[in-house]
Amino acid sequence: MDFGAINPVVLFASLMVASTPILLAAIGELVVEKSGVLNLGVEGMMITGAICGFAIAVETGSPTLGFIAAMAGGAALSLVFGFLTQVLMSNQVATGLALTLFGLGFSALIGQGYVGTKPPATDRLNLGVLSDIPILGRMLFSHDLIVYLSLALVATVWAFLRFTRAGLILRAVGENHDAAHALGYKVVRIRLAAIAFGGACAGLGGAYLSLVRVPQWTEGMTSGAGWIALAIVVFASWRAGRVLLGAYLFGGVAVLQLNLQAAGLAVPVELLSASPYLVTILVLVIMSADRGRAALNAPASLGRVFHAST
Repeated sequence: MDFGAINPVVLFASLMVASTPILLAAIGELVVEKSGVLNLGVEGMMITGAICGFAIAVETGSPTLGFIAAMAGGAALSLVFGFLTQVLMSNQVATGLALTLFGLGFSALIGQGYVGTKPPATDRLNLGVLSDIPILGRMLFSHDLIVYLSLALVATVWAFLRFTRAGLILRAVGENHDAAHALGYKVVRIRLAAIAFGGACAGLGGAYLSLVRVPQWTEGMTSGAGWIALAIVVFASWRAGRVLLGAYLFGGVAVLQLNLQAAGLAVPVELLSASPYLVTILVLVIMSADRGRAALNAPASLGRVFHAST
């Protein structure tokens, strides 16, 4: 095995790119769950965003329009979930699973004509002299706009939930929707807004996969990224800063296993490929062992149906 073939600088730069789709989906789901809604359809929204963004980018020649279309597609699909669970009061778990199945099937249908098509390139952001800094320039300042947008989004969500009145209301709805309703807050509207935001983030993450991370369309190309995003929210104890840490941890495992394969590590390729999912399971097992701490951090109304009094 040749460890010299692994370049730490390139490894970290690749880690940032690989983590971005998961980070976007996870930070969106964090906001959704903070409002008291459990949406298990993240995978379906990501794959829908991947094909919507890919198709529009190919047809228009503009990656920017592709990313916008992906956000719109993910948000639209999430609002279907929102209507079913918040207005018709269907079961959130079953509806979320159905959303994932629908997204996988819908994307496979729409994507048939785009297999083998190359999308327009997404340009890197020109950061001037920062990009020329030795080592750090290649690691941190040589990426596209979406990478930095994902980092800014984490900071924005953290500040929104911690310091703003709207964030306080969102958290209040997630903790006790009956009390929030009694105070006059529109619980359903607030949750629908959070659901739409989460869907847009998941769609953007899916488009980043198909337009940047793996610039091509392949059926089922999210490969469980949505489920990992859901696990990261639990791993992060519903805190924005820890979502960033979790996304980079799992993204790093994914990139490292690819580099270990290229370096010739004497381990079955199948085991290395499964390592990100094995790490996900391990982390969830460790987290679930401390049930009191997990229950303390989870929004109290998470997954509960809201019945407005008349």
